[in-house]
Amino acid sequence: MSARQFFRQIFRDLYYDFYLALGGSLEDEALNWTWQAKRIAATTIKVAILLGVLGLLYWLTVYAIKHNRWTGKKSRYFSSWRLFARLLWLFSSVLAVMSQLSVEPDTIKASVKAGVWSVLFYLLWYNLGYIMQQMLKDYGLNASIKQLLHNLLSVLIIVLWLASVMAQFGFDIVSVVAGLGIAGIAVGFAAQSTLANFISGINILIEQSFQVGDWVKINDNEGKVVEIALRTTKILTRDNITVIVPNSSVASSVVINLTSKNLIRFDIEVRIALEQDIETAREVMMAVLTQEEALSPRPAPLVTVDHIGDFGVYFIVRFWVAPPQVARLPVLKEQLREKIKRAFDDAGIATPYPHMQLIAPVSNLRPRQLKTALPAKPIPKLAQLKNWRKVASSSKFFGVFLDNAVLEK
Repeated sequence: MSARQFFRQIFRDLYYDFYLALGGSLEDEALNWTWQAKRIAATTIKVAILLGVLGLLYWLTVYAIKHNRWTGKKSRYFSSWRLFARLLWLFSSVLAVMSQLSVEPDTIKASVKAGVWSVLFYLLWYNLGYIMQQMLKDYGLNASIKQLLHNLLSVLIIVLWLASVMAQFGFDIVSVVAGLGIAGIAVGFAAQSTLANFISGINILIEQSFQVGDWVKINDNEGKVVEIALRTTKILTRDNITVIVPNSSVASSVVINLTSKNLIRFDIEVRIALEQDIETAREVMMAVLTQEEALSPRPAPLVTVDHIGDFGVYFIVRFWVAPPQVARLPVLKEQLREKIKRAFDDAGIATPYPHMQLIAPVSNLRPRQLKTALPAKPIPKLAQLKNWRKVASSSKFFGVFLDNAVLEK
């Protein structure tokens, strides 16, 4: 068969298929296109008349809805009623066209049932936001949870609508559901980590242990929560770096929410020399804390002695801040330490520092070493030293104990 004959055969098959679709019969000796054209024209006129009547009814219905006291434009039910009228007109128009195209009665009956289910499910989906708002208004859920529930219910409505429509046309819904279940199991095994993050994200949104805008610490990451998605949680650190943490890791970690309360307490450590007065140092530090505007006056700051160490008296300075100040907490602590140090200097309060003191008996030192250890300048006459006495060098704080010796000028 040549290519020309092949394409001619295809064109002939399409020609007869189109003729049979129009209601013709192959038993006719010739294709009566004139009769078919008349029949098509009559059907078109009937369909146009029916659509015109239905359009007029739709216009009258919408006009009545607009000017009705209970369903007018100012009513919250206006959009729902107008949508219902529009869907009813569209559904009736499809049935009118099907009735004029010699569609089988069983198909029309199934289409009517499918259309009714479609209208009901569409109205339910259209008003889903209002229904959820009325049902969840007393639960105090945030916008993320509401959006998640809205998406889940929307998917559920679409699945139920497809199942209802397919059932009206003779599909075996049980087999379809079983197939979807097997496919779901396969997808679940292939995406275990994704599903774990998804479920953890739902738990985070429901429990509301932290929300967008809170300052949290998750493992070694500390920052402001900028987004809680179904798979990940995004944290913006003080260095303006976005850290993306999987929700499964968030759900299994210790989460510290620093801004869950109205006030948060922090502390810094300060020390003074052992010979300094504790009350004087406390008054100086309290004066600095009182002048700091970033600190909360109530509860008042507190300065207490933590412990007394080898190199000084250690204080714990406790203060309260509001949640907006948490982001600049390191800078705030640095400024407080600097201001306290300057206040100590102005008040003459010494700050200790570690030092080393070397001690040795004079009997173990040679004359040259003893001469080097003693200060270069003459020192005043010292009292008689018995047992162990200390002589301090003016250059290196080098101490020597003299064993039963007397030093004179």
